[in-house]
Amino acid sequence: MRIGPYELVNNLALAPMAGVTDLPFRLLCRRMGAGIAAGEMLTSATHLWRTPKSRRRMDRRGEAEPRIVQIVGGEPRMMAEAARRNVDTGAQIIDINMGCPAKKVCNKAAGSALMKDEALVRAILEAVVTAVDVPVTLKMRTGWDEANRNAVAIALMAEAIGVQALAVHGRTRACLYRGSAEYDTIRKVCRSVSIPVFANGDIDSPHKAKFVLEQTGAQGLMIGRAAQGRPWIFREIDTYLRTGVVLPEPSAAEVRDIMLAHLHDLHTFHGGAAGVRAARKHIDWYAKDRARTHVLRLAVMRAEDASGQLACAQAYFDALAAESAAQDRGGDRPGGH
Repeated sequence: MRIGPYELVNNLALAPMAGVTDLPFRLLCRRMGAGIAAGEMLTSATHLWRTPKSRRRMDRRGEAEPRIVQIVGGEPRMMAEAARRNVDTGAQIIDINMGCPAKKVCNKAAGSALMKDEALVRAILEAVVTAVDVPVTLKMRTGWDEANRNAVAIALMAEAIGVQALAVHGRTRACLYRGSAEYDTIRKVCRSVSIPVFANGDIDSPHKAKFVLEQTGAQGLMIGRAAQGRPWIFREIDTYLRTGVVLPEPSAAEVRDIMLAHLHDLHTFHGGAAGVRAARKHIDWYAKDRARTHVLRLAVMRAEDASGQLACAQAYFDALAAESAAQDRGGDRPGGH
């Protein structure tokens, strides 16, 4: 699978997610099998880039090619300028956000709100594609609401303008993240264009990944929320699609080691209290659906520094690993169950 000059290692992409896909998480997901990983959306208002949060979002140190920056905004000239400046600082693909359903984004006529105004969509796409000499991609939804599913029209427009790949989330803006993703519209998009299309929405297992590829005819898959606390989902899906083998879920000890390395990187990257805050949600995701998560959550919220946070997270997973080992030993004994 290719996007412009870049041959991807596989057809799996980590979806850009605000507050989640910072540099440590992108690097982790790439190590665990994601073929590409876009950063958190970056506002096209370049005068806001001087904040610590924006500077961290623009940090791409050590990131494998192709380095993808997603920009969000509703004014063509600002979007073009944001694209140029990101390319000047190392971005190799510019992704345009027309998929975010958040009110604070849509209220500014950006994100998925743009799908209501196809003339403005055209102006933004033309401005950005003309402004840079790197591939431009587009992430969008199926439409504004169920009565206005215009993803096919926008996909055809994007291809004609020179956009080189699409990602389509199988919900309208009005759906937010409620209900189930629908793949019929994504299939119609795939049949309408010749550029690569990533299907996105509710892909949470290897079997679901295969189903979505078959259902939509998409060339790639984009995975977002299912990777939170489960970055190994990429290697699971990649292995299954290539070989048909279903990998076992990682043990509690393996999860502990992945998590601790991730937390260390988060603390180092964000620093101080910001690192502790950034790590909280990830610890919660790693512990999701496991025993006694309320105990861990309480301890994590009380931890005031990185060392305390690491200690309580490790103690929790050490206990889970010990319980799992004890169960395995019991199962090996005669009469064990």
